[in-house]
Amino acid sequence: MKAVFRANRTRAKLHGTAERPRLSVHMSNLHVTAQVIDDDSGKTLAYATTVGQKMTGSMAEKAAKIGAEIAKKAKTAKVSKVVFDRGSKLYAGRMSALADAARKEGLEF
Repeated sequence: MKAVFRANRTRAKLHGTAERPRLSVHMSNLHVTAQVIDDDSGKTLAYATTVGQKMTGSMAEKAAKIGAEIAKKAKTAKVSKVVFDRGSKLYAGRMSALADAARKEGLEF
């Protein structure tokens, strides 16, 4: 229940535009998914996930790989600045690994 309140509080303050879309991240126990979303038009500009891939390593390593991959895909979609939407997760551990990898590839947030 606490996670739902945290996610709603986070999303109430965030809105992705065409100039600065939203980088939405979802983490389950096994997989990491990241999307770059333009909320004004309701379209996903870039998408990266571990689902269906044979990735090995810890969840932090998987998150870092997805962070780098989503940053590359966002660049091909001509997106350089995003708003970071962590959802219900705290900004620590896996989430910070994904964010650091995305920043390292040139994504600004």
